[in-house]
Parts: sequence; C-alpha cells; structure tokens
Amino acid sequence: MQLLINGEKREYPSGTTWLTVAKDYQKDYQDEILLVQVNGKLQELHKKAVECSRLEFITARDKAGRLTYRRSVTFMMLKAFYEVAGSMGIRKLTVDFSIGNGFFVEPELDFELTEKVLCQVKEKMEEYVAQKIPIMKRTIHIDEAVGLFHKYGMYDKERLFHYRRVSNVNVYHIGGFEDYFYGYMVPDTSYLKYFDLVLYQNGFVLVFPDHDPKRVDPFKPKDKLFTVLKETSDWGRRLDLADVGALNSKISRGKISQVMLIEEALMEKKIGEVAGMIAAQKAKKLVMVAGPSSSGKTTFSHRLSTQLMALGLTPHPIAVDNYFVNRVDSPRDEKGNYDYEALACIDIKQFNEDMARLLAGERVQLPQYNFITGEREYKGDYLALGKDDILVIEGIHCLNDALSYSLPKESKFKIYISALTALNVDEHNRVPTTDGRLIRRMVRDARTRGATARDTIRRWDSVRRGEENNIFPYQEDADVMFNSALVYELSVLKLYAEPLLFGIPKDCPEYMEAKRLLKFLDYFLGVSSEDVPKNSIIREFIGGSCLKV
Repeated sequence: MQLLINGEKREYPSGTTWLTVAKDYQKDYQDEILLVQVNGKLQELHKKAVECSRLEFITARDKAGRLTYRRSVTFMMLKAFYEVAGSMGIRKLTVDFSIGNGFFVEPELDFELTEKVLCQVKEKMEEYVAQKIPIMKRTIHIDEAVGLFHKYGMYDKERLFHYRRVSNVNVYHIGGFEDYFYGYMVPDTSYLKYFDLVLYQNGFVLVFPDHDPKRVDPFKPKDKLFTVLKETSDWGRRLDLADVGALNSKISRGKISQVMLIEEALMEKKIGEVAGMIAAQKAKKLVMVAGPSSSGKTTFSHRLSTQLMALGLTPHPIAVDNYFVNRVDSPRDEKGNYDYEALACIDIKQFNEDMARLLAGERVQLPQYNFITGEREYKGDYLALGKDDILVIEGIHCLNDALSYSLPKESKFKIYISALTALNVDEHNRVPTTDGRLIRRMVRDARTRGATARDTIRRWDSVRRGEENNIFPYQEDADVMFNSALVYELSVLKLYAEPLLFGIPKDCPEYMEAKRLLKFLDYFLGVSSEDVPKNSIIREFIGGSCLKV
C-alpha cells in the first residue's frame, strides 16, 4: 500500500492502522498526533490506512484536534465522576456551557459536591491516563441506540435520536462506560494528560489547555459572563428547551411559533430593563455596545433605541463600522489577509473628533461604509444632539477605551452583547457559541457583502483571533451583559446556511469545516422564517428586518 505523506512516498503493509503511520512521523511534530486528514476527510487513528494522495496529521494546535482533545477529556471525566461518585447518587451530569478555557459542568447530586470529591475524580482521571485505556467505537442501529440510552436514563439522547435521519449511530466506550458524542475521539486515555478540575459556583469547570496544548493555564472566573449563561441555561430547562431533541419536539408538534413569541418577548423585556438602567443615570450620553462578530449588535442598538424613546430620550444609533478606513488602507494579518477585527481598521481620530463635536452640540456629517466597494462615503447624513439626546454606539471595540480615548468616561454606559448559546445537542455535547455566530455571519455575508461561505470560513480564524485580542479581555468591564442567542435560531438559519455550505468544493481547505457544520446542522429540524418577527435579531442575518440593519 502506497501513501503520499508530506510529499514523500511510503509503503506500508495492507491492514496497517493510521496509528502505526502516525508513530513513524511523531518525531516531526512538537505535539501528539490525534487524527489524520485523508484526502480532505478526517479519520481516527484506529482506522486502517488506505492508499491516498493527500495525508495530513492533526494535533491539538489544529481546530479539529483541539475539539477532539476536549471531547475525549470530557468523556474520560464523565467515566471518572460516575466511578467515584456513582454510588453516592448522581441524578444527572450536564456539560452546560463554555466559560474561559473550560466547560462548566452542572451536577444534580444526592450529596454535596466538595473539593475532596473533585480531587478524587481528578486522581481517577490521572489513573486512566496512566492505564492507557482504549477509547473504542461501535456502530449500532439507531433503534438500538434509543433503547440503550433509555436504559441508561439519558433521555435527552433518546429524544435526540428520534429526529435523526441516519440508520446507524456511533457509540464510544472507555472500559465499559458508554456514551454518544458528536465528533471524533483520540485512540486511548494516555493522550489526555493535560486538564484540571476547579470547583466553581454550583458545579465545577473542566479546564483544558488553551493556546499551548501542553499547558493548562489557571482558570480565571468570569462571574458576569457566568451569570448570563446560567440564567439562559435555567430558562431553557424551565421551558423544556435545554437541548436539540427538545427543540425538535416542539417543532414537530407545531409549537415553534409559540416558542418564537416567548423568546422574543423575553428579549424585549430585557432590552427594556437595560434602557431603564441607562435612563436612570442622567450623566450617560454614550451607550457603548460591543461584542464579537455576528452578535446582533446593530439590531440590539436599534431596539434599545426604541426602548429609550419610550422613556423620553432621543437616541441616535451609530455603527463604528462606518468609520472603517478604506479597504486598501486596512492592516493585514500574518497570512496577508485584511484584518478587519484590528482596532487599526477604524479611523479612531475621525471617530473621536465627530463624537466630541456631537457632545459639544455641533452639527456633524456622519459617514457610511460601503462593504461592497470597501470605501467610506458621505451622503448628507447630518446629526446634532439636543438636551435629551443620547448616542448608541455599536462596534466590536466599544468596550476598549482606546477607541473613545478623548471622550469622558463618566458619560459612557458599556454593554457587552454576544450570542451565548445555552442550547446543547444533549447533556454531554455542547452547541459551541462560535458555531452559532459563524453560521449567522455566513448567512449575512452572502446576503449583504457578496461573500461566499468559503470566504467566511477562510476568514473566521482571523476573526476569532481578533476577538481574543480586542473583545474578550474587556467583557467583564461592561456595565451590562446581554445574551442575543435565540433557542430557535439554528433551525431557521439551517435553511439558509446549508445551500451555502454545499457550494464549497471538496478539493479546497474549507471543505472539512463545511462538512462539520453540515453534520452539525443535520441535528436540527428546519423551520421557516415566516413567523420570525420583523424586529428579531435573526432578521439582521436572514433579511426582512423592519430596522435599518
């Protein structure tokens, strides 16, 4: 059998596994090889090697490897927790949401979770690493999977499989402990050396390596972010909308319109509460709204403005994106692509001059940025502020005082907004927040910016790096955190995103990510956008908004 590896032809006996091949090349990599990419398709190392024209090794420095590592450590943690504490009474163990460099795990127990118990679980995980326990996979019929997880009391998985169109399901096991996971696993527990468990709030955080796969940085609590995520998660449970199976059940029973109305009503109520906080502080003239890409900042700003008007104020939404420098003058990242997330993309000097003049009562002509031509334009949009006027400024850098360096701090009210997905695939498989935002952006970019899904995926790593550098460090400084995620949105976005993703050719680097997203969207039943309210944040991405977004 002939393989082409890193431009070199190698022969291996038929029946050789990828694990054997990976061991021959491990010396060339600073991190452990976790997966292989064969002709553009990911495969686990236990698979038998096949002749291929293109082979790449995947480590935890790659996105696919990082997800695989986290998924595998989570599986090992679940086994350890049940082995240590199962006899004391575990009703449920939910991998709830991502926070910092870890997953928040919320247990429902018949005993108090203490530092001692958590240390025992960690020690058990370390034992598993030393024992090099194989992580095996078996394929079973979906009817058998439904029965299996009913027997285990994992009813959310049972419900999830009722809406799967595939015939078979892959179930993983470590030493007799079985579970279903969305994605690939490492070959055995010896690969999972780096992790930590930290007691936090009413549960604990499973902490992973971040940028360096061989180092686990200390967990840094983010209490404001946790409060918002926990509130959203609890709300989902109260309405029986904690996971994809529950959402699909509502859709199949014709109740999705009611879900939309309830969620939109709750969001409007929260926006009204934020407006009340701003109105109560007379000195606040600059509402600074920041958040990562595709958080719905523009729609939120307009809806907040409506609520402020209801309280007697006169708000003026301003998008910092309109102060982009011309595209040809934008900075580039290390790959030579335009770095639209960098602060240097903004004409900070002009922004500060215009805002200062407005605060001083002057009449100012505001710019508009043309995303098609890549140039800033002036079209006679003049503004002057009155006594009860207030500026609602939105942009990814708005929490960073470097953007508004000349404006008085006592005049600023800071809001952090993000689409913080609390909906899970099931109790042990999260819906990554970044996936929801990527799909939002993909749909919007195709509609408004002339970009393909391939373009959006190609730029996403740069976008994420920009968020890590320019947004997340400032999120806890916000006066208010607002979650713009809607539990039903992926069912709506699915109908827009799938055709775009299917348009990505198999022979391009973005195909692997497109395939992963298609598999992810396959969990959701699709929903028409017909009943989505005209002022919904989702309208910013799919179109049809009654707001100027």
